[in-house]
Amino acid sequence: MADSPDRIPVTHVGSLVRPPDLVEFLKQVEAGQPYDSAAYEACLKASIDEIVHQQVEAGVDIVSDGEFSKGRNWAFYVHARISGITTRPATPQEMKDPLTSAGGGQDQVAFPEFYAEYNRASGLGARLGNRFVVNGPLTYNDSSVKRDIATLKAAAAKHKAAGAFLPVVAPASALPGAKNEHYADEKALLFALADALHEEYKAIVDAGLYVQIDDAFLPYMHEKMVPPMSEPQYRAWAQLRIDALNHALRGIPEERSRYHICWGSWNGPHAFDVPLKSIVDLLLQVKVGAYSVEQANPRHEHEWTVWKDVKLPAGKKLIPGVISHATNIVEHPELVAQRLVRLANIVGRENVMAGTDCGFAQSPFAKRVHESIMWAKLRSLSEGARLASAELWGKRSAA
Repeated sequence: MADSPDRIPVTHVGSLVRPPDLVEFLKQVEAGQPYDSAAYEACLKASIDEIVHQQVEAGVDIVSDGEFSKGRNWAFYVHARISGITTRPATPQEMKDPLTSAGGGQDQVAFPEFYAEYNRASGLGARLGNRFVVNGPLTYNDSSVKRDIATLKAAAAKHKAAGAFLPVVAPASALPGAKNEHYADEKALLFALADALHEEYKAIVDAGLYVQIDDAFLPYMHEKMVPPMSEPQYRAWAQLRIDALNHALRGIPEERSRYHICWGSWNGPHAFDVPLKSIVDLLLQVKVGAYSVEQANPRHEHEWTVWKDVKLPAGKKLIPGVISHATNIVEHPELVAQRLVRLANIVGRENVMAGTDCGFAQSPFAKRVHESIMWAKLRSLSEGARLASAELWGKRSAA
């Protein structure tokens, strides 16, 4: 995807800091309060137009809509587009089960004081006591994605972006720990969900955009499940979800698709993240053209060496995170270039794109860095990609 004959293309993971006017509308929408729908749609369209313009100005080749239309968050937005899903309070027993509880994990056990403070400040604690329930057939309504496609395409064409992508959710991350009250078994539920998501994926690529599948829960669930469960149990859990994702991707051109994983990506310790080397075989089973993986933050930067031992399949690309969303420090362009060059020397310069670890906004209402720092980081990303291209292709061709 996004082949460039003589340089490394620049993109990112998708979520960008929302402007204040849009945030006010999103708060009203999420709270179920009355709002002016025409004014909201106008604000959304104008906000996406401006964010695309700013990305192009910052040197981003493959732009997104900032995920501005996703009210709840990067994953659960899809619940408004699929019927058959409801939410109810989790029982005390469910709160103890690593497969069904929304919170927990080894990180929270090891650092309880930090997480007590962090969950209060982020508002996460109030959301951990609920559980998703599938109580009817999962059927998809594509009206929202049609709007998102049209808005992004118009902005990308207006500002002459080289390409544009819409981030959407994977089956594993759309309904984590859901209680099944309708389908015969877990596999039937996941494949019904995959059928619904297939409609969203197909609509995006049929419109000429790239589709990015986001799947933070696939790696993140390891630190919740193992222990008390075993490594083989985790891998069986993950394999079923990889199979469901590939079912959702059936017929989607690989060169128009990419798959993003992270480890939850909140700015906490992450001391128990599953190593990339332990799940890279699962990652590479996903039938897409490019893989977006955290490689910039201090917990995962060392894992670039995984690619020395694991062969990237022919025709596939890597989108390593070479700047981090989890720090307000702006990475130096020369560091960005070094990160890109060392990977390019392993997998081939034509198989690398410059990306970010994760999104800059955790939700519409929670930004991970200040907006001004986000743009400084993206400019540094673009400059670092230019420096890496100059080294990899020679100064004349990269100019």
